[in-house]
Amino acid sequence: MKMKKTKRAICSVLALAIAVSTAACSSGSTVSKTASVSPASAAQTQYKYGKIDIPGKDGALCGAPIYIAYDKGFFAEEGFDVNLISADSETRKIGLNNGTIPLVNGDFQFFPSIEEGVQVKVVDGLHNGCIKFVVPKDSKITGVNDLKGKKIAVDEIGGTPHQVASVWLEKAGISAKQEDGEVTFVPYTDGNLELEAVKKGDVDVAALWDPLGSVAEESGNYRVIFDLSKDPTFAGKYCCFLYASSKVLKDDPEKVAALLRAVRKAQDWISQNPKEAVDIISDKKYSAIEDKKLAEKLVSSYEYPSTEDRKANPERVKENVQYFVQQLKNIGYLKTNDPDAFANQIFEEVDVSSGK
Repeated sequence: MKMKKTKRAICSVLALAIAVSTAACSSGSTVSKTASVSPASAAQTQYKYGKIDIPGKDGALCGAPIYIAYDKGFFAEEGFDVNLISADSETRKIGLNNGTIPLVNGDFQFFPSIEEGVQVKVVDGLHNGCIKFVVPKDSKITGVNDLKGKKIAVDEIGGTPHQVASVWLEKAGISAKQEDGEVTFVPYTDGNLELEAVKKGDVDVAALWDPLGSVAEESGNYRVIFDLSKDPTFAGKYCCFLYASSKVLKDDPEKVAALLRAVRKAQDWISQNPKEAVDIISDKKYSAIEDKKLAEKLVSSYEYPSTEDRKANPERVKENVQYFVQQLKNIGYLKTNDPDAFANQIFEEVDVSSGK
């Protein structure tokens, strides 16, 4: 998945089941000091690419490839002495722009930022859907057609849950524009506050990052009316991508290729070993997990691409970028008059064999 401030640590009683950050692929909580030194990197003294910073202290479960690439030494194998850092959305943008952060994971919320001038390219896909919309179990709302005139809680206006909801609404013929008044979006600083607002009746729906939506459903007090991983508009498509600094791509493309090899090794390993991945993430406290079975279920549902998956569909990343550019253009989140040209502009195919 989560390049923004929306994945925050779960702090309410609901998070006793799984307490991890509330967003696929962004900033938030910290990890314990046990994750500060990579086992493999500690054993090495020479690194081809030296020490680099990679955002990887947000505690988000869907950031598993970063944790696994770090913990199992895949970054070290490719020549990196990685320092996992905490970085909010603005820090990531600045780092990508000036090249001090070479690679981040994030969702398609970042597409408008690229249009506004952030110097970054989509270079790979990370995983499938990690957002759910929930209502109280006794709510009369069952789907998108019941949302006209309703209030939807989101983490931020313009954030990915807001964009996803907007696409979902518009495809059903309901305007997502605030000025039209057909639906009202209400921002909250924390997913737990969204759930509390739904419970109290201040809003009708909470649009949540995993695992909070799944935790809420597991509690028996809420129903899921939308699952990004299953909805026809989004199913089978990446919700989160890997973004590389344009500066680093230009100055040192082999460095980006090596980083992608490390992350792909991790994705492939996770796809074959979801239980072991959850054990590592939990035991090393990359994320605070209490319900490992639910965590394993979520990790499996993200469908991290294996080596075989990539061979079977080598054009998938580019196709997904084109698809979401068009969807965001349709709802007014992108201003481009030529979605295909913009998609080609923001996507760059990296030769991952470069520098081997």
